[in-house]
Amino acid sequence: MNNEKFINDLNDIYEFLNFQKSSVNKLISYLENKEFDKLTIIEDFASTLDLEMSDDLRFALVTRLVNLRDDSLVQVLKKSIKSEIEIIDLQEKAYCFVRDFWHEKHKNTVDYIKHNNLLTPFYQEIFQSVYNVGIKMSSWQSSWTAHIINGINKELLNKFEGDEEKVFEYLEKHHLFDLGHNNILADRSYSALVKEKDEYHSKAYINAFKEQTTAVIDSLEEFEEKLIELEDETYGQKWDYILYIQNLIKAFGETKTHMLVERWADVDRAWMKIKTPIQIGHPLEYYEDHFRKAVALEWDIRLTNPEFAQNDNRVNKIKSAFAKIFENFKDKNEYKAIYDFSLKSLDEVQLYVGRPALFFGAEFNGLFSAQVVPNDEIVSKEAGKKIFAFSDEILQSSRAKPFLKLSREVFGQKLLTEDRNFLFKETDAWHQVYDITTIGHEFGHILWCDEETETLMNKTGNFKNIEEFKATTGGLVSFFLDDSNEEKELEQQVLIDTVKRAVGLIGWMEVDEVQPYYCEGLIHLNGLFDSKILIWENENLTIDLSKEKYDELKKWYVQTYTSLAQHYLDKKDATEFLNQFATKEDKYFMPTNKKIYSFVKHYFARYQEIGQELDSEDKKDNYLK
Repeated sequence: MNNEKFINDLNDIYEFLNFQKSSVNKLISYLENKEFDKLTIIEDFASTLDLEMSDDLRFALVTRLVNLRDDSLVQVLKKSIKSEIEIIDLQEKAYCFVRDFWHEKHKNTVDYIKHNNLLTPFYQEIFQSVYNVGIKMSSWQSSWTAHIINGINKELLNKFEGDEEKVFEYLEKHHLFDLGHNNILADRSYSALVKEKDEYHSKAYINAFKEQTTAVIDSLEEFEEKLIELEDETYGQKWDYILYIQNLIKAFGETKTHMLVERWADVDRAWMKIKTPIQIGHPLEYYEDHFRKAVALEWDIRLTNPEFAQNDNRVNKIKSAFAKIFENFKDKNEYKAIYDFSLKSLDEVQLYVGRPALFFGAEFNGLFSAQVVPNDEIVSKEAGKKIFAFSDEILQSSRAKPFLKLSREVFGQKLLTEDRNFLFKETDAWHQVYDITTIGHEFGHILWCDEETETLMNKTGNFKNIEEFKATTGGLVSFFLDDSNEEKELEQQVLIDTVKRAVGLIGWMEVDEVQPYYCEGLIHLNGLFDSKILIWENENLTIDLSKEKYDELKKWYVQTYTSLAQHYLDKKDATEFLNQFATKEDKYFMPTNKKIYSFVKHYFARYQEIGQELDSEDKKDNYLK
């Protein structure tokens, strides 16, 4: 098949995915328009959970099924006075319902490709085999969550009466972290703790979850056998894919915990060589497990938009800002190795802009809007990183999301009208803002780090809780320090986006796996309050987006980011930086600033009360004319 025909087929699949997502998004329209007779699947969902339907529950179930987030569902269950054990049980039942729904969608995608004979037999097989492996990964996810998140981690917290620092001390003292490269403590694990008598032991996934891991390995072996029989006549990467799958088989099958990081590094090395528009995603991230950073069961295909053209615009702006900030440091020579490490990683980034085609396992608990991987800095030093950005998916989802009463109450109709006009009517400019804020965020992750940064800064478990702020702010600072002024007309929208993100992240206070984003929001709020863009008086939020306040905010970000960069260069414990802005109060971080504390308390209480209520005063029709 010639390259042009292959690209046309990719475009066909991309449009099919777009149509399929639009069809799923219709469930939100039915909710908004109160066409409840068309929401039979949501009735089935409630029935499966044995819950009585209400407006709040209907909203939460649509959100769980369409947007793959369960924070609204958890809030509704808490309001219903469900116990923690009941909520965990219902979350698992909801996961299974969502999993089966999306498995059917993914099967339709694979069938569509085969029925229409799209791509080549080699790439048809990749879609089919990724689907086959994915079914096994999704099946494993339930026991992974039950054992690690709701089992061992809760046991450890109870053992030390909720004191996380004592949990980390215990794990380190008893050598329960996996070892990584050069036998130093790893920043993540591909194992689980198993309790035998009164002692915990670290066991590789193949030992801790033998049945489920063996099923995944069997499917991967079938995958390998099928590909060996076929040829990649389009990109000539047949043996790169096969080597990748062979390394996955070895990594999943490794029993020695001290070898796991190296085995998975080999997976990442093989994966970095695959540069086609059809990218497989494997276990890469580790947000869910707060203590040992057990890598989550990701498995997917990411499809690059055939119309996407590579360009260096964003990375060049990031590099320019990076150099300007670095120039401020007195001891530049001392830090030059880390600076050069980051710069080399920036130069070797492969950027893929597209949308998820198939996804399984942990991804039914939420898809990322963008991602920079691998997290293994030893591999990145050799091979760079891949950035994935799902801008088309995010735009489509953002336009589909319902208007909420809480948004109008907090932000006011004037700001929302401006923001919604931009969202629905300024497609090209929206993509530019996404490039600044979201793709900029992913590039921002790369800066100020080398291969030991995370391990050294995570002694008390809060590295991720400042890393997301570092990433977002890296993108923002590159925008603020840009001398070209070619994106200046986007200032207002970048500011609105920052305000909405900082405030909106408060709603994630009680969702453990996204705690890093919640903490990020708390730090952003300091900038917005210090610059008086946000003023909180008498339970009323005033928002001032004037040029004067915007300039103050820019200064705050550059100053705070410079201080944060110094913290990273010195590899100080992350908690020291975080505690300037937020400290742990019972189970959750809360702001140190009293005004922000009061606002966060108020917003979260309102989120719990009306966070699932639709706005009846503004309609999408106002923006679609």
